[in-house]
Formats: sequence, structure tokens, C-alpha cells
Amino acid sequence: MTKKYSFFYRNGLTIVFMTLFLVTLLAQAFTGWKAYNDERKQEHVQTLSFSGYLHCGHFISATFENFQSEFLQMALYVVLTISLRQIGSGESKKLSGKEDVDREPRKSPNAPWPVKKGGWILKLYSHSLSLSFVLLFLASWGLHFYGSWQDNNAEQLIHHKHPDTVIQYLCKPEFWFETFQNWQSEFLSVASIVFLTIYLRQKGSPESKPVDAPHTETGK
Repeated sequence: MTKKYSFFYRNGLTIVFMTLFLVTLLAQAFTGWKAYNDERKQEHVQTLSFSGYLHCGHFISATFENFQSEFLQMALYVVLTISLRQIGSGESKKLSGKEDVDREPRKSPNAPWPVKKGGWILKLYSHSLSLSFVLLFLASWGLHFYGSWQDNNAEQLIHHKHPDTVIQYLCKPEFWFETFQNWQSEFLSVASIVFLTIYLRQKGSPESKPVDAPHTETGK
């Protein structure tokens, strides 16, 4: 059935977003490299090559600072929508009754391999989406911290100060300022789509209720 559609038609959403991601990541790296070297020139410090910049704390911190907040957003969104509701929202489950996502998994010829296997593998697979986002968040948070710590210590050395230990940097407000400013923006964006889908519509989008759906209708 799916073979009658082209590869792009079947995977267009992922392809477009991954392309946008790679283009903007490259643009971030290039402009960040230029900005970072401008700062180093002002401090009369040797500039970095582009490949050198990709391994420095400035780039690592800036990149994973954004990643970790996105993965935290998705992890919480997946988990909290299991039990929490918002009347009228297209992003919420209905206020009462069971939905397809609540049913117990059933073995079938087309079911994923973990469903056919059963046992602990099925149990793990049943929570694999939220677990994946949690692990991605923790890894990104760790890399953000590492990059921010390294960038801080590079700044310390430029100004002839002693580098901070991990514990010392954890006690500084700078890292937590970077962290919380990203988290709050992600929470606001989720709250916005949950609330706005109550009253606003986008014809053709699976993220919207049908245009003629009443405001109190909850769920897609």
C-alpha cells in the first residue's frame, strides 16, 4: 500500500525538519565561530579554526543548551498528557472514556516486534517514547553543563583567574540562568499550543481540531 507513494511523500515531514535542523545548526556553528573569534580578538587571544571551534565549550554549550530544553519539553509533554486534561484542547485526551492509546497491546502480524515478544521487552517498549526523551534530555543536559563549564574556564584563563572545579561551577548562577531561560520558554510554548487549540484552527493540520468543531470538544 505504502509503495505507491514516493519516498519523500512518505517521509516528507522528517526530511524537511531534519534538513532545516542541519542547515540552521551549520549556520549557528558558522556565526558562533565568527562571534567567538571576534571576542577573542578583542581580548588579544589567539583565534580558533572552525574545526577547533566545534570542539570548544562555547559551541557545545550553546548547542546542547537548546537541545536539553527541547527534550525536557517533549518528555514532560508525553508523560503529563497521559493523565492530565484540558477541556477543549486538541492536544488533550477526552475528558472521559478510554482512547486507542489506552488499550492493552495486542499481538498481530503487523504489530512491532516487542509486542510479539511480550514480557519485559513489551513492558519497556510500552514506555520507550518517554524513556528515550528522558535519556536524551539527561545526555543533553550533561553536555550543556560540560560545554558551559569549559567555556567558563576558558574565560577564567583569559582573565588570568583559576579555573573552576565542577562543584564550584555548579554553585555559580550562570549555568542555571542558561538552563532556566530555556526551560521556561519550552513550558510557555507547550502551554500555548494546548490553550490556543481550544479556540483556533488550522485546516488540514493534525495538530488542530476540525475547523467546525465546537470550542468545548476535547481531543482531535
